[in-house]
Amino acid sequence: MYRKDITAHVSTIHYVLFHYTGPIPAEREGELAMGVGRSETSPLSSPAVQGLNTTHNSQRPSACCFCWCCCCSCSCLNIRNEDERRRRRRKRISQDNKMETIPNCEACTKPSAEEMQLWSQSFDKLMRNPAGRNVFREFLRTEYSEENMLFWLACEDLKQEKNKKSIEEKSRSIYEDYISILSPKEVSLDARVREVINKKMQDPTPHTFEDAQLQIYTLMHRDSYPRFLSSSIYKSLLHGNSRSSSES
Repeated sequence: MYRKDITAHVSTIHYVLFHYTGPIPAEREGELAMGVGRSETSPLSSPAVQGLNTTHNSQRPSACCFCWCCCCSCSCLNIRNEDERRRRRRKRISQDNKMETIPNCEACTKPSAEEMQLWSQSFDKLMRNPAGRNVFREFLRTEYSEENMLFWLACEDLKQEKNKKSIEEKSRSIYEDYISILSPKEVSLDARVREVINKKMQDPTPHTFEDAQLQIYTLMHRDSYPRFLSSSIYKSLLHGNSRSSSES
């Protein structure tokens, strides 16, 4: 009998808290006031009610910076975590495809041992060297972040363009390939930079993506470059080149 009363007590409280919005019926008001004849404390202060109330409140969205209105300018929604983005890309790219020959590599001569040593001195020296960019791009591909280099190269190509129609076409292509949230090759940019790009896309110029290019360059420098220097790809190149030099 005692268990049935407790069940009825909790059921009554749940009804009042979550389902009923009008006046409390007289019989239920009496139950709440008397605690179904079992409780000496207020039912609203009982552990059962507090647990239910806490659970219910925890399901309500908090009015915080996460911008439930889905405003595209909210930085909390637009800043992307680089590691999470890589994990999503791993699901889309198979292991076999990962190590295929990189398409559209830059034309370059074979780097010397001295050149490859310079790559470890600074990221700028690596990125100024076509062979260095190709090797770094190969490394980025193993980390599922090759789009960062592709975007940077596309921006460099756009800067060399003089024809207005070509500028508009290339700008639109870059936007669709690397800026649009619908693109599988979307790069990680914050809300401020995205807003700047959206304004500049109304009248594209060779420098439309300048802020975004700098942000991606910084991301590669701080995030990917240190791992590249300790990667097997770079170490094997250094080892192979130094061995060839010693044999000759």
